[in-house]
Amino acid sequence: MAHQPQIQIPATYMRGGTSKGVFFKLSDLPDYAQQPGPARDSMLLRVIGSPDPYAKHTDGMGGATSSTSKTVILSASERDGYDVDYLFGQVAIDKPVVDWSGNCGNLTAAVGAFAITNGLVSEDRIPENGIAEIRIWQVNIQKAIVAHIPVTDGKVQETGDFELDGVTFPAAEVKIEFIDPADSEKALFPTGNLVDTIDVPEFGAIEATLINAGIPTIFVNAKDVGYTGTELQDDINSDARALAKFESLRAHGAVKMGLINNVGEAVARQHTPKIAFVAPPAHYTASSGKQIGSDDTDLLVRALSMGKLHHAMMGTAAVAIGTAAAIQGTLVNLAAGGNERESVVFGHPSGTLKVGAKASKNGDRWEVDKAIMSRSARVLMHGWVHVPPSD
Repeated sequence: MAHQPQIQIPATYMRGGTSKGVFFKLSDLPDYAQQPGPARDSMLLRVIGSPDPYAKHTDGMGGATSSTSKTVILSASERDGYDVDYLFGQVAIDKPVVDWSGNCGNLTAAVGAFAITNGLVSEDRIPENGIAEIRIWQVNIQKAIVAHIPVTDGKVQETGDFELDGVTFPAAEVKIEFIDPADSEKALFPTGNLVDTIDVPEFGAIEATLINAGIPTIFVNAKDVGYTGTELQDDINSDARALAKFESLRAHGAVKMGLINNVGEAVARQHTPKIAFVAPPAHYTASSGKQIGSDDTDLLVRALSMGKLHHAMMGTAAVAIGTAAAIQGTLVNLAAGGNERESVVFGHPSGTLKVGAKASKNGDRWEVDKAIMSRSARVLMHGWVHVPPSD
């Protein structure tokens, strides 16, 4: 029996922040994948190489970590006041799941550059030299983002001397503004409380700050889950029992936040919410060997993504950190000293990151105007990805 040849799909492999993924123009996808649904998901799973019981992604473009198993679909925006529509798919490694429930803040840094290079932005929006302000509509979470893309001689400038902990080489700085990053249809604090108590069988009653900013996130104190906040990836990812306990905490927190109806639904919603634990500043050695002093940070944060401790920090979780730090009384704010602030420097496994956010209270409802951080991005490769034809 003859087998059909593989199909070729134009694609670009890009790093954005501390993540990388496969970027597509919507119009370049096969007809069956230009609409959401099982056919699109199946194609993206095959591109990445999932599900892979060996957890290596040998037969795909994924990198077998949550930071490197990502897909992006972009199109010129039909929405007034925006340049590009950004749809993000987080691909599970060992399950046939593409999670569309949230954004990737790190890859946001690459969206503007791709949009310019691939003709998705009107030429009159791009200076010959200077900064192009690319107005992004984030489709997953229905939010506005502005990416400030450096341009030299009419082309995206990718090289530079901006250094980002968690990324080996310097590149051009890309400033990102997450506009009104809280879910406008839901409260910033879904329970109405700055601190809640969650009953989790593996931990008992545990204090948590539950927040919808950037991405739904559950913050707990490091000491309450048996850690110091100075841990690196292997300290947690090599402990299957610890990971299972964190997943149970995530599931119970998701129910508390109203994201799912029962803990059993968490398996199909791996991308959100995120789990993070916080601690006051302390000295530690980052994964690169860099020494992080207790005076270098305002607090320490370790976050899990797709069931594993992240090697640095998810961009959307950084938005949640900055927002929570700006509101006195949250666990994040208390770990940072409990003071009023509009920016925070936090330590993560790869080093440090600064994020700014300004929050205010409107009646009994907390609001945040925007959160700002700097990332970098560059093209790694472009051409075609090859996948077997859809059945």
